[in-house]
Amino acid sequence: MSTAALHLVAAFEHQVTGVTVSEQGRIFVNFPRWTEDAPVSVAEVTEGGGLRPYPDEEWNAWRNAKKNEVSPGNHWVCVQSVVADGRGSLWVLDPAAPAQERVVPGGPKLVQVDLASDRVVRTISFGEDVAPQGSYLNDVRFSPDGRHAYITESGARGAIVVVELESGAARRVLDGHPSTQLEKDVVVKVDGEPLRRTDGRGVEFTADGIALSRDGRHLYWQALTGRTLYRVETAALHDRALSAAALGARVERVGENGVSDGLWIDAGGRMYISALEENAVKVREGDRVEVLVRDERLRWPDTFSEGPDGAVYVTASHIQDMQWFDEDRPLAVPTELFRIERGG
Repeated sequence: MSTAALHLVAAFEHQVTGVTVSEQGRIFVNFPRWTEDAPVSVAEVTEGGGLRPYPDEEWNAWRNAKKNEVSPGNHWVCVQSVVADGRGSLWVLDPAAPAQERVVPGGPKLVQVDLASDRVVRTISFGEDVAPQGSYLNDVRFSPDGRHAYITESGARGAIVVVELESGAARRVLDGHPSTQLEKDVVVKVDGEPLRRTDGRGVEFTADGIALSRDGRHLYWQALTGRTLYRVETAALHDRALSAAALGARVERVGENGVSDGLWIDAGGRMYISALEENAVKVREGDRVEVLVRDERLRWPDTFSEGPDGAVYVTASHIQDMQWFDEDRPLAVPTELFRIERGG
């Protein structure tokens, strides 16, 4: 039974995926270049639901049609995720793969923006050892001590990317491990029907949703084309002495969430689950998974964030409404940002 409702925070003319809320309550969103050459990639949501290109117009100046005129290393190419770390920074994850196809060389990166000055202070670039052709860096979480970032890679061969933030060193782990791969018996359905591209392909994404326990001890993830939630101790992810097989053996199967895109663990330890097949948000507490809110406006609930007041936000990215699945639809996909209003 639904125990919450949705409050519309902002509506967008383009396809939103990520959202994050800083410790000061500032809201940021991002718009990947999937079916259109989005005019803004990263923006701050202003009062009244407007958008301010962030951190400035220049970082948002990339256009696919002018890719030879603009450097991919210091512009947003195809941003998938934005996350405020609670320590004064906004981090922007750019897989740099427009239309989720070819990775633009020199484009994959994790960028730190200082929220006090609204200036980029650091760029961690990823080479082909971390973001090879066929990859798509998806979402990111940060350790409470600020030393590590963890990224899901949802491309053809799923993996987890571990980044040591002080040095900028990054490595792929659980690359090809069953826990980061799609589940071949899962067919993603929306509106009660299998979702297929115009060429007949289904929805096939590997490691996607990611969440970190509040104490930073366990990392959770699941493939979008899958139902199973996994976790591993972050200490094992940091242990370079562990072989791939030994690390894989440390992965635990937690249970089934159902098909999901985004995950979030709130301050109370509850896991929020984007139940995209059901236009719903579910909550996992221990082994129990229940519907928190179901609403027809939640067309493909995508990414969560939690504000300083404990309010949880979720984007509706309308992936099923893309031209990928119906060539007669427009390139631009209108989308929304909601705040979840919990009942008593």
